Amino acid sequence: MTSTQGKTETASVADTVRVAAEVALPALLGGVIKRRPAAMAVAGKLQFDRPAVRLLRQLRDRHGARPLKLRVPGRSVELALSGEDAGAVLAASPVPFSPSTVEKRAALGHFQPHGVLVSDAAERRPRRRFTEAVLEPGRPLHELAAPFAQAIAEESAVLLSEVTHDGELSWDAFNVAWWRLVRRVVLGAGARDDDTVTDLLARLRLDANWAYLHPKRKQLRAQFRERLTAHLGRAEPGSLAAVIAELGADDEVDAPDQVAHGLFAFDAAGMVTFRTLALLATHPAAMDRARAELGGTDPAEPQQLAYLRACVLDSVRLWPTTPMILRETTEETSWGPAGTTVLIFAPFFHRDADLPYADRFDPDLWLDGRAAENPALVPFSAGPAVCPGRDLVQFCASTMLANLVRHHGFEQASGPVLSPERPLPATLDNFHLRLRLLPD
Repeated sequence: MTSTQGKTETASVADTVRVAAEVALPALLGGVIKRRPAAMAVAGKLQFDRPAVRLLRQLRDRHGARPLKLRVPGRSVELALSGEDAGAVLAASPVPFSPSTVEKRAALGHFQPHGVLVSDAAERRPRRRFTEAVLEPGRPLHELAAPFAQAIAEESAVLLSEVTHDGELSWDAFNVAWWRLVRRVVLGAGARDDDTVTDLLARLRLDANWAYLHPKRKQLRAQFRERLTAHLGRAEPGSLAAVIAELGADDEVDAPDQVAHGLFAFDAAGMVTFRTLALLATHPAAMDRARAELGGTDPAEPQQLAYLRACVLDSVRLWPTTPMILRETTEETSWGPAGTTVLIFAPFFHRDADLPYADRFDPDLWLDGRAAENPALVPFSAGPAVCPGRDLVQFCASTMLANLVRHHGFEQASGPVLSPERPLPATLDNFHLRLRLLPD
């Protein structure tokens, strides 16, 4: 019996305030929907996730592993303190633990009010079915893996040619290349240089950080949707837009809103890819294994690259792109009445001091079964609401990494020390991280 079926504990007012200040506030300031570089720089210097993890461990030691009810006026909010509970909640989505919470509806309503993540159970079914048909979760190589791999190879080559001019790879340079690639994969080569469509989305996402505290800019969203719809209308061969056109989608599905969510998710994937490159650059044994896996293969052709995918997964474990996973109960449960918010703070479970690999880079745990034994290791969430783009993201990230490291070495030029000889930082600011390209 897990503690989802047992009695919950109630936090003191002081502990509730500490959870708000040390767990929720840093995540909100950093930008839940669109990261704020200045805030992430502060978070990186002060290592905000470290005290947050420490606090939750103290609460678990004091109250046991049972859910902890926080004293939030006018709300029923429960904090998961055991990995078993976290896994059980995620496995029971969307009913009775819905991923569509009041906070998400307020935030995502700024740019994708009909997205699958914020849909009720009835609306969710056709939208999820459509999204899975487009993204093909559970399939390591998407049916369009060949044109995607070619696009990744081309954009990686452009990026490397730009890096050789000054010898350093910054986040800004990487991010420009990443978005060119994302637009090609999702919308087609004709959208490669359309910075405007993703810039409009970025502005809407910055508004979304404020959720219901920021008025919706309907005209701006209309401009974004019009531009996005035009790209989807081209249905360019070799892109997800072509798959969408072939599938067809009625008004109930609202394909543009599902694509808007996909573009939003690809932003986090770019951060993960850059962080993984930094880990490989600072962990020689991992870099050697990645190159050994590449062998005589051509990354311009689709490859499964199991080890590089494991590197990507462990990067997300170390620095989750969705640190606060929220669920909202649709009916009364042992967690509380209908409408109860359940908070799963991923860094607490991913960096639990009881885990021997908590603060080190250990891709093998995704290959040898250890990760599968821990229900709280959820780099792409878990259960029926698991990220439908997880396999496509891992393919794009691992393939880009393959192209970058195949014939090039990197070393860290700035940022906190990333070394196999010392614990890795709890918070990693990718915006101010730089890598130096080494001679081949």
